[in-house]
Amino acid sequence: MSTVKHAILSDHARQFDELRFAYPVVSRRSKGLSIGVNLNPDKVCNFHCPYCQVDRTTPARDKIVDFDLMLEEVDYLLSLAQSGEIWAHPRFAATPAGLRRINDIAFAGDGEPTTYERLGEAILGVGELRLRHAQPHLKTIVITNSTRLGEPEVLAALEHLKTGPYEIWAKLDAGTQGWFEKVNGTPMLLRHVVKNIAAAARRFEITIQSLFPTIDGAGPGAEEISAYIGRLQEVLNAGAKLKLIQVYTTARKPADTGIGMLSDAGLDEIAARVKSVMSEVPVAVEVYYGRQWDAVEQSP
Repeated sequence: MSTVKHAILSDHARQFDELRFAYPVVSRRSKGLSIGVNLNPDKVCNFHCPYCQVDRTTPARDKIVDFDLMLEEVDYLLSLAQSGEIWAHPRFAATPAGLRRINDIAFAGDGEPTTYERLGEAILGVGELRLRHAQPHLKTIVITNSTRLGEPEVLAALEHLKTGPYEIWAKLDAGTQGWFEKVNGTPMLLRHVVKNIAAAARRFEITIQSLFPTIDGAGPGAEEISAYIGRLQEVLNAGAKLKLIQVYTTARKPADTGIGMLSDAGLDEIAARVKSVMSEVPVAVEVYYGRQWDAVEQSP
């Protein structure tokens, strides 16, 4: 299968002009422009995923979030996107016509956003900006590694999402403890993550985001994928509401040089196995193929 590779889809830099906490990206999973909000500018994360593109060898520009400035920057980017001026910026001038739309405001950044103590206030703040810009349809997305999804204060903060369209993208990259430790770089227990996802998905519609890279040339084996599907079934059996399962691989240059991109065929095989099980529920499954992060934009 031939994949058209657009360099714009590999550029998720969290630095845009002089902004410190907000940044625009054209996202393949958002299918358009996503305004990112970095709640972890200090680069501290409770995961150490080898496929992460964050360079933690260089000092962080900011240690803490300037809350008011963060909202001002989101406000500015919303204005830039609404006016269309953003597409004239050199970074976005090559964006394909079909992606020139604003889709969401996403809490992501250089760490785990649910560790930010003012997450609930931040969600309310961007919600007010949505309405001020007459964009009630604009989604608010929280992208999380799922490690704190079961904690009462996090669940309370996420309740503020329900004031408008929202999505919660919860990470589940593994089925076995061994692969989990390799792919997410943590000794935490995978069963704890699965339990958290199930707890949150009883209160919210959850999108599962699952990234399958190669590590030193090898991707997850058939037994690992069987175990991964078993974890999905555990979540569903616990009464969870799953909106979507995203099956994807690396699209941005990882900090770890041992990480590679799973082939289109490899992703298709995983997705087919997931779809065969999820068709009974049913839960939608989407595949996002890899992007060669060093490639320049090519024509179809």
